[in-house]
Amino acid sequence: MGTPEIAATCLRTLIENGQNVVGAVTREDKPKGRGKVLTAPPVKELAMEHGIPVYQPKTLRDGTFDETLKEINPDLILVVAYGRILPPSVLDYPKYGCINVHVSLLPKFRGAAPMQRAVMSGDKETGITIMYMDEGLDTGDIICQEAFPIGPEDDFETVHDRSAELGAKMLLDTVLAIGRGETLPRTKQDDTKATFAPKIEKEECHIDFTRPASVLDCTIRGITPIPMAYCYLNGAMLKIVKAVPVKGNGTPGTVLSCDGIGQGSFTVSCGEDALKVTVVIPEGKGRMTAGDFIRGRKIKEGDILN
Repeated sequence: MGTPEIAATCLRTLIENGQNVVGAVTREDKPKGRGKVLTAPPVKELAMEHGIPVYQPKTLRDGTFDETLKEINPDLILVVAYGRILPPSVLDYPKYGCINVHVSLLPKFRGAAPMQRAVMSGDKETGITIMYMDEGLDTGDIICQEAFPIGPEDDFETVHDRSAELGAKMLLDTVLAIGRGETLPRTKQDDTKATFAPKIEKEECHIDFTRPASVLDCTIRGITPIPMAYCYLNGAMLKIVKAVPVKGNGTPGTVLSCDGIGQGSFTVSCGEDALKVTVVIPEGKGRMTAGDFIRGRKIKEGDILN
């Protein structure tokens, strides 16, 4: 699955390129922010701006949406970051089938968090798969794929934005090919090579400094800017926004050195080597450089992060 923002990018690309979008089906409005304000999904907002009918069924599996689907009568259903498995009544309805944008190189990283897991696993590349949908979880036949590299400074945000751009382009190319009457390729996935990308759980975000610095680097980048990696300093939560592996040795979690000059940094020992931290979010505060954090006398050499 991608994210609601990737779905909106795909919808915008289709609209801007003159495709006849007869309806947008999206998740329900949800409360967001500290004020718990009921907020519409990005797809709903964009569709309403362009006069496209919006549907927000609580489920597709009980048959209540079937009559609505007949009224919309789509020739093709495009699915991006919807987060629900489609029942046969939906999968079998459109003339040209149901096509999904998946943000990994299937069969690798089936599931809810493929972009995050690719970075967290230290992969050197990921990509986009355009696929036919079936009743399984990201198990349908592949139409096309395109890879792009994951660099040492990439995080979830940069991979997400690249995925949105590429996914929208590939989806549009697929729709245009169908419109020209072309027969799309269908390549079955090799299930023996499948890996899975489950939802990120909160406990995974808690930094375990007994692990190697290279592993923690990937973990931090894979969950930045959300949900964010964190640890505790003197009982207060400290989120780590940016850090790089460096040489270092000491008891895991120990602050080996602090440099408060300019942007600054502090170095924390890990199970193997160390992490040089440059940007943090202290509990109850906004994002700041390590230099500001050090100059505020919030951290010093010898402190323990846990």
